[in-house]
Amino acid sequence: MADRNNGDTTGRDDSGRFAPGNPGRPQGARHKATMAALALLDGQVEALTRKAVEMALAGDGTALRLCLERIAPPRRDAPVAFALPAVATAKDAATAAAAVLGAVAGGDLTPTEGGHVMALIEVYRRTLETTELEGRVTALEGGDKWNWNNDLPSSRRGEAALPTASLKFHGIKS
Repeated sequence: MADRNNGDTTGRDDSGRFAPGNPGRPQGARHKATMAALALLDGQVEALTRKAVEMALAGDGTALRLCLERIAPPRRDAPVAFALPAVATAKDAATAAAAVLGAVAGGDLTPTEGGHVMALIEVYRRTLETTELEGRVTALEGGDKWNWNNDLPSSRRGEAALPTASLKFHGIKS
């Protein structure tokens, strides 16, 4: 297409689509109108800021909101502080979940914050469960890849023997 005002080639094919290898406007390139507006505002930033502050101080609600949004933007995420017991086992995860529910009920956490913390606890519990199951399967298969009893948290050591009933339940003969 050579009938455009912006040059002989536009990087488009006959149907007007961008040709292969030509993504269009380069990344970061600005539109002509944006460039013109920036040129007009160049050097006037201080005066405009001063005027916005003056209007906000005079009681203009829109100017006040604009100034406050620039001074202190709304927080997207904030850390939460509350007592959470250590989590080393699935049983500990249940205790931690109860602590989160208590914090939400007591008003120390919002329900949304409590939900986010509960999701973290659940992911950690599933990680513990998967690690333990992997160790049990490896032990059943007779592999020495992982000594699951020694790699468990200290509160779980000594539970090396799997219950025979669970082995029979899953169809594995002991």
